[in-house]
Amino acid sequence: MDVDALHLKTLAAIVDEGSLERAAVALVITPSAVSQRLKAMERQVGRILLQRTRPPQPTASGEILLRMARQIAALERDAIDQLGLGTGPSEIPLVINADSLATWAMSALAPLATDGRIILDIHREDEAHSTTLLRSGTVMAAVTSTPDPVQGCVVDRLGAMRYRAVATPDFVARWFPEGANAASVATAPTMDFDRNDDLQNKFIARLTRRPVSPPRHHVPGSDQFAEAVRRGMGWAMLPDLQTVEDRATGTLVEIGARPVIDVPLFWQRWRLDSPVLAEVTAAIREGAASALR
Repeated sequence: MDVDALHLKTLAAIVDEGSLERAAVALVITPSAVSQRLKAMERQVGRILLQRTRPPQPTASGEILLRMARQIAALERDAIDQLGLGTGPSEIPLVINADSLATWAMSALAPLATDGRIILDIHREDEAHSTTLLRSGTVMAAVTSTPDPVQGCVVDRLGAMRYRAVATPDFVARWFPEGANAASVATAPTMDFDRNDDLQNKFIARLTRRPVSPPRHHVPGSDQFAEAVRRGMGWAMLPDLQTVEDRATGTLVEIGARPVIDVPLFWQRWRLDSPVLAEVTAAIREGAASALR
């Protein structure tokens, strides 16, 4: 079965623009033509490709074709650039977890943007959930904790980011006068990045061996999250890369002698022979090699 390239482009435009009407403007055709292309594509594959919501959302089948549409567009851009016919920089959409952005990833990627050839569109997402954006075709590559490749992607192991439970000395003196145990952890305020953050729960499980539900603050920003711990709001698992100076000066101390938690990170990317994506991959590998364990 041959999938019409115009139909693929139309599907991507609907998702990107958020409606059939705005897709029509972007494609310089009528809304009726957009609707007809979508219906023709759905008839061809025998499946519903878009949920008719506001904005339209791709179904599981739609995500597969949307990813195909974006990959074809990326290959077209690469070919045009290699022919010397490009009129602007190549945009590379990525998803990276907040702690990597706050520690090693930006220094790895920044040199790519200095000559204006590459524009980075970076999405921030928890490392355990970033593959969702890969499946939908929203991004071309992801820093993720998932080793199993998304369909159409290849995976490289980057290394591991080490976390340890830390707090201020005053916080430890107040909440853990006899050390971190089941009773003290149950009452001491802890920090969570968001509702998907389970690192603190993993530490608690190792420490107590039973369910414990302490009071929790939620601070959804990596630098702000670490700053909240430095200001004594609670204890949390923070990356070693983010707390080297704090631990050296005694601004932050470990709350217990339990083992550290190493979170393995992987680089998942589209299986494309793309020179630009290869450049980004090389930069990520080099940055991870010097920063991660």
